[in-house]
Amino acid sequence: MSDAAHTGRIGPNAVIRLAEALDALESKAVTKKLFIAAKLETYVHALPETMVPEEEVTVLHRHLRSDLGAGRAASVSWIAGQRTADYLLANRIPKPVQRLLKVLPARLAAFILLKAIGAHAWTFAGTSRFSWKMGRPITLTFEDCPLCRWDKASDPCCSYYSATFERLFRKLINPDTNVRETDCIATGSEACRFEIRY
Repeated sequence: MSDAAHTGRIGPNAVIRLAEALDALESKAVTKKLFIAAKLETYVHALPETMVPEEEVTVLHRHLRSDLGAGRAASVSWIAGQRTADYLLANRIPKPVQRLLKVLPARLAAFILLKAIGAHAWTFAGTSRFSWKMGRPITLTFEDCPLCRWDKASDPCCSYYSATFERLFRKLINPDTNVRETDCIATGSEACRFEIRY
């Protein structure tokens, strides 16, 4: 399937927080070089303020892995995911809701949080099909994941999502939460799957 077949849009955090993480862990010069290589040089001068085409996010993450290597790319993606969660906590999830989630039993709080995340999946998953299932562990699934679409990797490579979900769950549900990507379409799996344990 070609890039042109996907017309979804993703929130600008997927670009903004990646740029911030690159600046922090690498350098502004590396950030500029990577964005130019991904043909997103307009963001070198002004980061997006509105939803962006999901193809831009796909290409940006692909270049991140190819230009920096899997290890460095995973570190940058992880920090970008944490920063995205911090942005959501500061600006998108109302403080009364956060206080409520923190005092509810963890299983109920997790269910409420995931219902809200699922309802807003279009903002971070684009045309990917996002689903979740309560259990031990909780599982999250992205079919046709935009972060690794049309890419090949030896290990799961969607640490941006892992870090975002882990940070949200640690802050709102249980501080001992761990999120791990168990399957990734870049490694040949049918979908990207994540396990949440606490």
